[in-house]
Amino acid sequence: MKFLLKNIVAILIIFVVISGIFALVFQPFSQAEEVSLNQLVSDINQSKVEKITAYGSELTIKYKDGKEMVSRKEPETGLRETLLSYGAGQQRIDQVNIDIKEEKEGASSWLIPLLIFGIAPLVLFGFFFWVILKQAKAGAAQTFSFTRARARLFGAEGHPKTKVTFKEVAGLKEAKEELKEIVDFLKNPNKYLKMGARIPKGVLLTGMPGTGKTLLARAVAGEADVPFFSISGSEFVEMFVGVGSARVKDLFSTAKKHQPAIIYIDELDAIGRHRGAGIGGGHDEREQTLNQILVEMDGFEQDSQIVVLSSTNRPDILDPALLRPGRFDRKVVLDMPDVEGREEILQIHCKGKPLSQDVNLREISERTPGFSGADVANIANEAAILAARRSKEQIWQEEFLESIDKVLLGPERKSHVLSKKEKKIAAYHEAGHALVSASLPGTEPIRKISIISRGMAAGYTLKTPSEEKRMMTKTEFMSEIATLLGGYTAERIVFGEITTGASNDLKKASDLARRLVKEYGMSSLGPISYGEKEELVFLGKEISEERNYSEKVASRIDDEVEKFIKQGQIQAEKTLSKRRKLLDKIADVLIEKETIEKEDFEGLMRGDPEKKKQDLKIDIKDVE
Repeated sequence: MKFLLKNIVAILIIFVVISGIFALVFQPFSQAEEVSLNQLVSDINQSKVEKITAYGSELTIKYKDGKEMVSRKEPETGLRETLLSYGAGQQRIDQVNIDIKEEKEGASSWLIPLLIFGIAPLVLFGFFFWVILKQAKAGAAQTFSFTRARARLFGAEGHPKTKVTFKEVAGLKEAKEELKEIVDFLKNPNKYLKMGARIPKGVLLTGMPGTGKTLLARAVAGEADVPFFSISGSEFVEMFVGVGSARVKDLFSTAKKHQPAIIYIDELDAIGRHRGAGIGGGHDEREQTLNQILVEMDGFEQDSQIVVLSSTNRPDILDPALLRPGRFDRKVVLDMPDVEGREEILQIHCKGKPLSQDVNLREISERTPGFSGADVANIANEAAILAARRSKEQIWQEEFLESIDKVLLGPERKSHVLSKKEKKIAAYHEAGHALVSASLPGTEPIRKISIISRGMAAGYTLKTPSEEKRMMTKTEFMSEIATLLGGYTAERIVFGEITTGASNDLKKASDLARRLVKEYGMSSLGPISYGEKEELVFLGKEISEERNYSEKVASRIDDEVEKFIKQGQIQAEKTLSKRRKLLDKIADVLIEKETIEKEDFEGLMRGDPEKKKQDLKIDIKDVE
């Protein structure tokens, strides 16, 4: 519709331009004054006229004073007869230079009317109908191309996209080693075919969002130097049944023409969900598309040089038929980067950025445990934005440190100003968290304490793991529960009441205590897992939990959860009561400076005589 309106406007503009040109050509810039025959005869008798030029019935009169005028006569009679009949003297007529010429029959007398009234309308209407027909053909072409796959092609000859290799992918050493076999097969297929080996048809990349699944897939294509057809799973599914399967056929047939090649399907769970599950039955279009993918992958010949790569962060909801050997029979798990991997990612994303000499990428990587590759890349970008906003010529370490807080908690809320009372409560709350965490075994070092609002938090206490952890002990869990309750306990000790600021801490502590009992088997109930979580594949999330235990056991679970919470509360209360002076000191510094960094906090802790963690441990018998 927009295209049609643009064409109509163009036609109108062309019509106006042509009309303007015709108007300029058809009408002279200045018109001569017309005189009547009676006046002309009078002027001739007065010897004012020098010359008369006749073009048929048109008369051009030139006066002796240089003035020119026009007049008309009857076409049937001659000029002299006309002048004599109007009373001009014969002698006066003989004194006038009379030039008789034939009537003009030039091109302008017939060409201009022909162009205006004949050719121009035909051209305009012809152009209008040509535009309409062109649109109709385009619509027909779109109809026939509706079932064509909308895959983006990378790596083909003449394609300007920058090639990505394994050098541009930091970390993920095990995943890259696993995929080097795929690269070697695409480069040297005969080496494997001679041995009777069958390379995996499909490779499924799984991992948390932001771990680099798409980037790694493109790196495989870059290393193998083969065409890379990239498409998202959601691009197959349309409103009309059958379109998705037709696009799958087109994608695989196109890839076969360019083999060796790689087909990459991003977000496979969009079309590969478990069939026959969910609320309200299945989805015909999605299931037909999935069926066609299964058929196409089964149709690969042994010497086929096409590899299907796919990625998802929900492998648990995929249809089992996709994961069986012969289809996606190789699964590569992408973990979150460790401290070394995060440093490598920072080095890649800091290329081309003007860094100051004080920038320590190792410190930044140590301060970002649990960050994905995308989060780390975002830190580098946010630091550059902060430096540009402050009109700096280089990016300093403070921009990187501030960008960590921004990515982790959100932007600083400068408009959210706390009152003096709220500021004091927030200071003691955060000081309680930090002091309990620093006083108990199995906790991580405190990195930063702040009462500056960020995101939804009025204040925050950040910890930096001293080493990457994959497992946690019960002691560490109990210290974490006590730390979560440290802010709640500090408010009770100092102010004699609690505020709503501890609500999120209480929720986290309760959830952790319940997991200790029901999932980790760390309570007196023994090594038993209680409760079976039901997940609807159609919705892709947990919506209920089925009880596989009796009401009696449920009551014992509640008792165990309550015991863990009380134990954590007693640990926090004993710690804060024993080190009340240090609690007040930390809170006072927070009220004054609003932020305490790691070095300052460690200095405050060293100045306290009560610093032996083992003196503060509490056995579970104290709770009972």
